[in-house]
Amino acid sequence: MRNSSKASILASVALSLLVLAGCASEPAAPLPVAPPPPPVVRLAPAILEQASAYRTYMDRAASITGGFQSGDDVAHALQAGEAYEPAALVRGAMAYGAIAALQAPAYVAGIRSFGSGAEQGRQLAYEILRNPTYVLELPGSRSAQALVVQALNADGLALYTAGLAVKQSAYDLQKQPWSKAEVVDRDGRLGRAKALSSALPPGENAITARLEQASVGAVELGLTPSTTPGANTEVVIRSLAVAALAVLNQADTENMASIDAVMADQTVSYCMTMSKLNLYQCLAVARPNYEDIFCLGQHVMMDTGRCLIKASGQAEPYEAKFIPVVRSDIGYNQPKTPGRRKKTSRRH
Repeated sequence: MRNSSKASILASVALSLLVLAGCASEPAAPLPVAPPPPPVVRLAPAILEQASAYRTYMDRAASITGGFQSGDDVAHALQAGEAYEPAALVRGAMAYGAIAALQAPAYVAGIRSFGSGAEQGRQLAYEILRNPTYVLELPGSRSAQALVVQALNADGLALYTAGLAVKQSAYDLQKQPWSKAEVVDRDGRLGRAKALSSALPPGENAITARLEQASVGAVELGLTPSTTPGANTEVVIRSLAVAALAVLNQADTENMASIDAVMADQTVSYCMTMSKLNLYQCLAVARPNYEDIFCLGQHVMMDTGRCLIKASGQAEPYEAKFIPVVRSDIGYNQPKTPGRRKKTSRRH
């Protein structure tokens, strides 16, 4: 009895070993391999700061109104509005435009599909750096372009419209004694204007953080794509190029030398430079405070806004002749034109 039990146990163990051996001989089914996650979109901190400086300036300048009550109010508004260097503001507009382009999911997905794989991505980045207009052939570029156009055009129109109101206030305020008083330290305020025009002040921290989130699609900027076709300007094309390079991980700090070359524009920078020169000429001859208001509305706000509209490729507003609105409560019939003595100021 005892021997038969041992034999049964040995037989069971042997059968188990045979089953295990048979299982071991069959190849195990491979586990499914998850595709690698798409690379994170990344813009260099310097590009984010440029976009933030642009956004901060535009918000601040477009909020200037004509409700001045003293010469000090005018001086403070002038200092806020004239504090930008033309080329830096254009670069900031491109950086902001790049973030606007990254708000187009079709464009981001199109770049990833077109440049899938490390070698394909490097080749695509090379083509964009060699010729930024290459981005117009990429999948989803039209949707991104519509966002960039709308973002820049809306900013330009907001500043231009606010400038019209400020310019009108130069006439509305002429009956107030303080507006007819001569500007304090005329030479000094011209020097300050030139000094403030040498750089674009840094952006606010909260705006920088929000734009960083927007660049990776974590938050929306609330942009509505433009439905009006416009010219493919250098600013729009180069905004799309920077966005594409960010998707390809070619827009980080180590790539800034190449990005600096991409973010180069002559046309709009020249437009803004001429706005500055006209401002200096206007301030050089302006004497009463209301003439400084005119300089602010026309050359700081309207001219700069028009340059941004030009950058977006949309039709530029143009005044054949400015006719101020004559308000009955003020009572003037033939308002004196502020800055009339500036013979050398020219429209561009």
